[in-house]
Amino acid sequence: MNKYIIASFVLVVFISSCKKDDDSPACVSVTSPNVLLIIADDLGKDAIAGFTEGSTKPYTPNIDAIRNSGLSFTNFWVYPTCSPTRASLITGKYGYRTGVKWAGDVLQNDENILHNHIKTQTNNKYSTAVVGKWHLSEEGNSSFNPETFGMDYYAGLLSGGVQNYNQWSFSEDGTSTPETSYITEKFTDLSIDWINAQDKPWFLWLAYTAPHVPFHAPPVEMHSQGDLPDFVDGMDEMPYYMAAIEAMDYQIGRLLSSIPEDERANTTILFLGDNGTPNQVAQSPYSFTKAKGSLYQGGINTPLFVAGPSVSRMGTDDNLVCGTDVFTTISDIVGAGGGEMNDSKSFVSLLSTSAVLREFQYSEKKNGSDDLWTIRNSRFKLIVNIDSEEEMYDLQLDPYENSNLLDGTLTNPQMLAKAALEAELLEIRN
Repeated sequence: MNKYIIASFVLVVFISSCKKDDDSPACVSVTSPNVLLIIADDLGKDAIAGFTEGSTKPYTPNIDAIRNSGLSFTNFWVYPTCSPTRASLITGKYGYRTGVKWAGDVLQNDENILHNHIKTQTNNKYSTAVVGKWHLSEEGNSSFNPETFGMDYYAGLLSGGVQNYNQWSFSEDGTSTPETSYITEKFTDLSIDWINAQDKPWFLWLAYTAPHVPFHAPPVEMHSQGDLPDFVDGMDEMPYYMAAIEAMDYQIGRLLSSIPEDERANTTILFLGDNGTPNQVAQSPYSFTKAKGSLYQGGINTPLFVAGPSVSRMGTDDNLVCGTDVFTTISDIVGAGGGEMNDSKSFVSLLSTSAVLREFQYSEKKNGSDDLWTIRNSRFKLIVNIDSEEEMYDLQLDPYENSNLLDGTLTNPQMLAKAALEAELLEIRN
């Protein structure tokens, strides 16, 4: 049987086997669920099944099984590049509070990260780890060990990317060494080994580098894009980008199938993209300038799927959810306190009940030349830069921001909405 099908079948059985009224031993509710957070690097809604954006989709049976057996959030906002998204996830704070507002910015070591918060609030009940891409510390510091922030274990890639998926710098215990394993597979191997070594509940932050550039041909058994030659500039990037996503999905299936069935049944999975699709492979309705790196929807509205024993709702949810909200949500799931903390609001309630969580979403960008921020409510979105230049969009009528309302005269309802957005911005940023 095809390995993709085997992995997908295992995952589907794992996630869908426990029904709400099922009282079989493997489905009995437990108070200490494991949590697996999977972060895909540069994955927008146009690059994954389950969304109408984009026409070319990868073959991802394992990610699809997570989405189909749980809840998919359609309005999940992150940051336009990876470092600030990761900082917001791990601290529950907006970037202007941590100083991490663009790729390569450094997270100060006095921040209380999610892993440390879980350990202190549960009296060390959980084992915690980060495996994979870090990108929250000074570039070039090969001796840095993220474990100083308070997780039990770190191993992976300290920097933001690699020049070659088979030749990169592996970091563990404050030591960096050359590595020739395919990076997506290596991160999976590390995750499998760490999970297998645990004797208490665990929280694993697994941050793949895939499908971030460089475009490349993964091992052929991991994708369905055919016999891809080595990529060179001028080639069509799309098959290589799709292949990297499929290789990640293949490895996710391998990871999940390695976990014993009872342990899988007690594991809540969150899968998300850290920012929009790379500009070279952005698909309609997004464009080169409205994908990764931008505050438009194609840059900051990414996939978020949640499945497992903490989830009793299925389908889609249109709530406004921020990356910061992952902090208190995971805290809530593991019994480390939920509600609101910093800029984070737990959305655990949405996993079982339809409700309204937020009235506003916020994101920002400061890259050395641009300094701007954005806010939206259920309908309107406002983008403001430091020179007070503004754009405003009606996301209900114009979901992909093609018509700036401020190019014309606002109606009274639009003026009221703009005033409300500006007032909330003032509240957030002060």
